Amino acid sequence: MHSPALLALTPSLRSLSVGVAVAFFFTLTLAVLAQEKRAASPVAAPPVAESSSGEAVVTVFSDALLEKDKKAEAVVAVFGKATANGEVVDAVVSVFGDNRVTGPVGAAVVAVFGNSYVNSTVKKSVVVVFGDLELGPDARIDGDVMCIAGSIKRDGTAVVTGQVRNIVSTRAAWLLAWLRECFLKARPLAIGPHLGWAWAIALSFLVLYALAALLFRTGVEQCLSTLETRPGFSALAALLAALITPVLTALLVLTGWGLIAVPFVGAGILCATLFGKVVILAWLGRRLTRVWGDGPLNHVALAVIFGGVMVLILYTVPVLGYFVFKLTGTIGLGAVVTTIVLGMTREKSATLPPVFAGPAENAFVPNTPAPAPASAPPPSRAAISATTLPRAGFWIRMGALLLDVVVIAMIAGLTSSVFPRLMHMDLGLVSWLLVLAIYGAAMWKTQGTTVGGIVCGLKVVRLDGREIDWPTAAVRALSCFLSLMVGGLGFIWVIFDTDRQSWHDKIAGTTVVRVPKGGSLL
Repeated sequence: MHSPALLALTPSLRSLSVGVAVAFFFTLTLAVLAQEKRAASPVAAPPVAESSSGEAVVTVFSDALLEKDKKAEAVVAVFGKATANGEVVDAVVSVFGDNRVTGPVGAAVVAVFGNSYVNSTVKKSVVVVFGDLELGPDARIDGDVMCIAGSIKRDGTAVVTGQVRNIVSTRAAWLLAWLRECFLKARPLAIGPHLGWAWAIALSFLVLYALAALLFRTGVEQCLSTLETRPGFSALAALLAALITPVLTALLVLTGWGLIAVPFVGAGILCATLFGKVVILAWLGRRLTRVWGDGPLNHVALAVIFGGVMVLILYTVPVLGYFVFKLTGTIGLGAVVTTIVLGMTREKSATLPPVFAGPAENAFVPNTPAPAPASAPPPSRAAISATTLPRAGFWIRMGALLLDVVVIAMIAGLTSSVFPRLMHMDLGLVSWLLVLAIYGAAMWKTQGTTVGGIVCGLKVVRLDGREIDWPTAAVRALSCFLSLMVGGLGFIWVIFDTDRQSWHDKIAGTTVVRVPKGGSLL
C-alpha cells in the first residue's frame, strides 16, 4: 500500500517532468527558428526583442518583451527576462531568467532557474523550478500551480482553480543560491546570502589538506619535487589518467567480477586526486613561504594553507574559478601518478646488497692447508631483522597478497564442496576481507609470513627485533582495513615511504623484508 503523501507526490513529479521537458523542447525549438530568421537579416538584433504581428518572441542571452495591447504566439527567453504585458496565445517560458506576466496567457507560464510574477489570467498552469512565484491581486490561474525549490507568495484576491503545490519549499534556498551565483557563473564559490555552507565545506577541506600535509610530509615533498622537476611528465600523466580511467572502469564493469573492484578503484582515484590537490596547494604556497628560508615557516603544511587561501580567492572569479578547480585536481593527480611510476622504476632497478662478505684474511695462500669448514649456525628468527635484510617493495608485496587471496579462495571452494550445507551462504565482501585478515594474523604470529610470502621470499618482522606476538599481529591485520578504506592508499604508501612501510606497518611497528635464497622462512 502506498501512503497518501506518496500518492500526492507522484502526479506532481510526473507533471514536473513533463512540464520541464516541454519547456526545454519548446524553448530550444523556438530559439533555433528565431536564430534562423535573424540570420537572414543583415541588421543586428536589438538587445530587447518585441513583437506586434502575433509571431513568437524568442531571445537568447537577452530579454524578451511583449508590450501592452500587442499579441504574440509565445514569449521565450533563455538567459534573459521574459516580460509579457500583452496577450500571449501559447506560453511564457524563461530558462535561467525571470518571468513577469501582466497580460492574458492562453496556455502556461514556466520558469526554470528563475522567478515568476503573474498578475493576469493563465488558462492552464504555472510551473516554477528553482525559483520563487508571486501571484498578484488580478491573477487567475485556471489550472495547477507548482513551485519546486522555491516559495509561493499569493495575494488574497488571487484565484487558483486547480491545486497549489509547493515542493521542497524554501529549504532549498541554499541550493538555489549556489546554482544562481556559482553554477551559472562557472565558479565553485561566491560571496552572498545562503552561501555560507559552501565556504564551510571549502574551509573544512583546506583544514583536511593541511592535516594531510602535516601527517604525510614525506609523500607530499616527494610529489612536490616531482612536480617541480618533471612538470611535463606530470601533465602527461594527468592526461593519460583522465583518458584511461573511464576505459578501465568500463572494462571492469564488463568483466562482471570487476564490479567488486570498481568502488576501490574509484576511491583510490579520489584519494589520489585529493592528495594531488595537497601537492598543488603546497606548490602555490611555496611561492610565498620560500622567502623565509628553510626555517619552520617553510613547513609544507603552512605552504598548503597559504596556497589554499590563494585558490579560494580564485574560486570566486567567474569561469576562471571553474578552470582552477579542475586544474588543481588534474595536475595534482598527474604529479602523484608520476611519483608512483618513478618509485616503481627505482625499486625495479635497485640491486640487492650482498648478504655475506668474505673477510680479507681468508684469502687463499699457496702451500697452506685449507682450514676446516666451520659449522654454520642454525638459522633462527632473530637473524632475520629489518636491519640486516633489504626491505620488500610494492610489487613483490602485492604479488604475495594476490597469492594469499587465491589460497583463501581455493580453501573456501574446497570447504564448500566437502560441506555444502554448512558453507552454502553468501558471506559478502566484508566477510571475505575479515577471513583474509584472520588468516594473515594467524600466519604472521605462528610463521612470520604467509603462503604468498613463502613463495615470494618475504618475512614480516618487528622494527625492535622482537618476535611478532598476538597483539602485534592483530593490530597489523586490523590496520589493513584502514589502508584499504582510503582506496588502497595505505598499501601504495610503500612506494613513497623511504622505509618501505605501509600504513599498517607504521601502526603495528613492523616491516616486510626479503629473505635471500636458502634462508629459512619457517
